[in-house]
Amino acid sequence: MNEAKSKETAEQLLHSGLQQLDLDVAMCQPIMQFLSLLQHWNKTYNMTTITRWPDMVVQHALDSAAVVPHVQGVNMVDVGTGGGLPGIILALFNPESSVTLIDAVAKKTRFLNHVKRNLALHNVDIVHHRVENFIPDKKFDVVISRAFAEVNRFLTLTQHLGDHHSRFLAMKGPKNEPLAGNSGFNLVSELDIEVPHLTAQRKLYQYMKKTQ
Repeated sequence: MNEAKSKETAEQLLHSGLQQLDLDVAMCQPIMQFLSLLQHWNKTYNMTTITRWPDMVVQHALDSAAVVPHVQGVNMVDVGTGGGLPGIILALFNPESSVTLIDAVAKKTRFLNHVKRNLALHNVDIVHHRVENFIPDKKFDVVISRAFAEVNRFLTLTQHLGDHHSRFLAMKGPKNEPLAGNSGFNLVSELDIEVPHLTAQRKLYQYMKKTQ
């Protein structure tokens, strides 16, 4: 399949996937633009191992979009965001929310600043920092990660980013990652996430800090 046909097929997958998720299909255009930028930068900077158009749509865009209905907050942070997933997708679907993207790798934050300019994402802030050393001006409503770290490490590294009202969300595969016995968090919910066109299992774990 040539490049143009592959991209056309991918866009059809994206459109049908957003319909299945009951999300705005008008977001197809900016999402495809974002993936085009990711693919272009990947040729030089090795941003992702997933490079085929249909795979990028399903495993990057739809995998991130599938959690959008379950993420509500005015002030969100995506930690260890890498190429901007799920943060860029969350920002596109939540234009009234502020979304901060944190990553310790300079080439990735340079890419994200490029995406922010090209997509005119005025609700996105990019932070080049190790998450454990980043001190926000105010606590976030939502702290989310995708393929960042094992659950207990994720919560330990990010606990200072939220308060007792904040939701800490971990996007995971089927592997069970129980909370440590001395964790300062409670598991609030464990959701099975259906990603359109993807057979692999996905889960969204939601945690909150224990109240004393």
